[in-house]
Amino acid sequence: MATDFKSIPIIDISPLVAKCDDPKRVQDPDVLEVVGQLDQACREAGFFYVKGHGIPDSLIKDVKNVTRKFFDLPYEEKLKIKLSAAAGYRGYQRIGENITKGIPDMHEAIDCYREVTPGMYGALGKIIEGVNQWPHDPPYFKVLMEEYISFCTDLSRKIMRGIALALGGSADEFEGERAGDAFWVLRVIGYPGVSNTNGQNAPENDIGCGAHTDYGLMTLVNQDDGITALQVRNLSGEWISAPPIPGTFVCNIGDMLKIWSNGMYDSTLHRVINTSPKYRACVAYFYEPNFDAAVEPLDICKEKTGGIKKFGKAVYGEHLASKLETNFV
Repeated sequence: MATDFKSIPIIDISPLVAKCDDPKRVQDPDVLEVVGQLDQACREAGFFYVKGHGIPDSLIKDVKNVTRKFFDLPYEEKLKIKLSAAAGYRGYQRIGENITKGIPDMHEAIDCYREVTPGMYGALGKIIEGVNQWPHDPPYFKVLMEEYISFCTDLSRKIMRGIALALGGSADEFEGERAGDAFWVLRVIGYPGVSNTNGQNAPENDIGCGAHTDYGLMTLVNQDDGITALQVRNLSGEWISAPPIPGTFVCNIGDMLKIWSNGMYDSTLHRVINTSPKYRACVAYFYEPNFDAAVEPLDICKEKTGGIKKFGKAVYGEHLASKLETNFV
């Protein structure tokens, strides 16, 4: 459960990244220090920054630059990869087409998912079957994003090993049938500035993305430098800003980790409001359980929370499908 935190902690995870696959990692004091910081951040805020993550700064910047170049294109160009149910909910959506709790969000986006071949998950995966609709302009968009996804997947696995240790489990607690074949989601997002709605009239709703929690295990947020727009709600209902810090990702935990931890770690409400006159680019990578994973509280977490199971079983793919069917105009 989130507390009345007033700021979001910064964690240097370089010891965990360096020793992630070392069988003696739990004897390393620097790794254990990181594990303790992860535990505290997940308990108190559900959000934290990570530095020392090992993903090249040049790649992080290139991803945001190519995002801006795509969103600068005329609408008719962007609509060539328009999102639809027939495309497995992959592709481009206009400003106002994404819905959070019944209210249109003031952002445009490209939604991408790990590719799902027909029959891969049976009826469970039918809704998400398909390949990603990558734009042809800029021409290097697909290659760059796929390289970025590979880096983010590897980093997320390492952070989740630290979180597994923080919960008191083994480092591979979230591998195997839980997240050893992790699903992923990538949202490439553009938030118009207050004086720039891409040629449209100024919207009545100024919220770039309404208050929500994330669906899966953990999110890596690559924010535009110099624009503070992400806000996280603490226990008292105050909105705490998460300003961009160069060289870091903002990380937050999702609904599935809340269940696996039996509520020890909460998926915290957050929203985006861009009050800057500048257009804001953001790339969010979501590290998820296996698509068909059955998620229920871990025994180690039940023991730490009074022996009572606080949540029933959820299947990640069903949870995602229920969100997709209500998320778009």
